Amino acid sequence: MFWFLLAVVGYAFLAVVFILDKLIVSTAKQKPVVYAFYTSIFMLAALLLFPVVGFGWLKGTGWLLAVISGVSFGLAMWTLFIADSKGETSHISPFNGAFVTLFIFFLGAVFLGERLTSFQIGGVVILMLASLLLSSEKSREHNGFHVGFVWAIVSGLFFAISHVSAKYLYLEYPFWTGFIWSKATTGLVGLFLLFYKDVRNALFKKSPPKADPPLAEKTNYAVRHGVAIIIANKLLSVVAIILLQYAISIGSVTLVNALSGLQYALMFVLIYLLTKFLPKVFNEYFTRREIIIEVVAIILVVIGSAFFVF
Repeated sequence: MFWFLLAVVGYAFLAVVFILDKLIVSTAKQKPVVYAFYTSIFMLAALLLFPVVGFGWLKGTGWLLAVISGVSFGLAMWTLFIADSKGETSHISPFNGAFVTLFIFFLGAVFLGERLTSFQIGGVVILMLASLLLSSEKSREHNGFHVGFVWAIVSGLFFAISHVSAKYLYLEYPFWTGFIWSKATTGLVGLFLLFYKDVRNALFKKSPPKADPPLAEKTNYAVRHGVAIIIANKLLSVVAIILLQYAISIGSVTLVNALSGLQYALMFVLIYLLTKFLPKVFNEYFTRREIIIEVVAIILVVIGSAFFVF
């Protein structure tokens, strides 16, 4: 059950990462395409691990699988950032995770030959019910299903493709060889995003001197501490990704991903506590009815995910 412990710790870190992503994309007003560029191009740094763990080459279809895994991961993060920018992460992320699990269930069965028990299939049904509840967002901007959830579904498909193709690599190559190439190729998405004007402007154009910002901007925690937040986010993200990918390499990709329900339960608790006690740092809109619905949905996600281990 070592894979189980790795997954639990990895998802705990990832819960914090997703909250920081939302803080950067929405509160600090970082455009999703620009943040996706920095996130994906940063993955090229995975190549720096080779001097430490030993260099390894892929062969034949291994290169294709690495590119599919890496590019899919980059597209998954990009579309998730778009989804986060259009909705509240306490709804978007669990909804996204439910669809990642569902897509992996089908892709894993088709391409990896993974077969689930009747309990695990029951978990799929529960996750679908949970995702419907999670889509009933009621905020100052939205009342129910909105385009952010569509982007979350697209992101879920890309994440599933990335994880399943990475599992293929782990079956054929040493973990570090498969991990480094499947993540370094995410940098290809970053190179593609250079075609976007917003990305080029962020990189190559200097902003004109600004007048003294209004009080609201001065007190914006994400704006004042943007660099520190991004650095902390990326470090936690790297650790979480390594832990989860290693768990996938030694366990079932379907079961490891099913445990993501723990991540969303922790995310909800952290978001609620931040909103209640540190609203200047992070703030999401909650009604009493929404809290009850979301607690029920999170419980269903956890139960549905737990069914995958029977």
